[in-house]
Amino acid sequence: MSNSIKQLPHQLREDCIRGLASSQKKLYYNFYGFAMGICLRYACDRDEAKQIVNDGFYKVLTRLDRYDPSKPFLPWLSRIMTNTAIDHYRAELKHPITSDLAELEFKGKENDIQSKLNYDDLIKLVQNLPPGYRTVFNLFAIDGFTHEEISEQLGISVGTSKSNLFKARQKLRSMLDANDNKKEIITTEINTVPNTAIIFNEQFEPKQDRQIFQAGT
Repeated sequence: MSNSIKQLPHQLREDCIRGLASSQKKLYYNFYGFAMGICLRYACDRDEAKQIVNDGFYKVLTRLDRYDPSKPFLPWLSRIMTNTAIDHYRAELKHPITSDLAELEFKGKENDIQSKLNYDDLIKLVQNLPPGYRTVFNLFAIDGFTHEEISEQLGISVGTSKSNLFKARQKLRSMLDANDNKKEIITTEINTVPNTAIIFNEQFEPKQDRQIFQAGT
């Protein structure tokens, strides 16, 4: 990925803050693939991911004055997209999963569900998890949050976070077995980080459910 993609050009940032619609659209198009790669992991399908992406970009464009241009842009954008996905989860969840695993001993072997699946296959399986399991799995196994941090973000107990992760891994294993997939199943964290070149080639149809770009100049 080129440095021009990693960093947000100063003039583009200033024009977006000023409300220049053409610059806002340029930012949206340039970083849509990266944002979609994140939101697909938290959504049940592509349509839901598009909704999260659009909500996320609305926040990006209305809070761009808070971004420190001396720092890399992608981590800032990633945090907003992840937080937007969490907000979406909170709003959509009807029956939160609250089972607790206080009595369960992991004995240091939480590493029963790493996968050598490629990223696309992993996404398809994760999308089929129930919302509570999917959110915790993404936050812990892929994004690297601790159970304490997940507990605070989702408003659940640490035990519930551990329970949801444990059950997510069980369901992933079951789905692999059901598909007669004999690929090796492995460790705690999913190290198959998506290839950024692939992410930025994400095909998209910019359909906004809300007005993302400010009117005008």
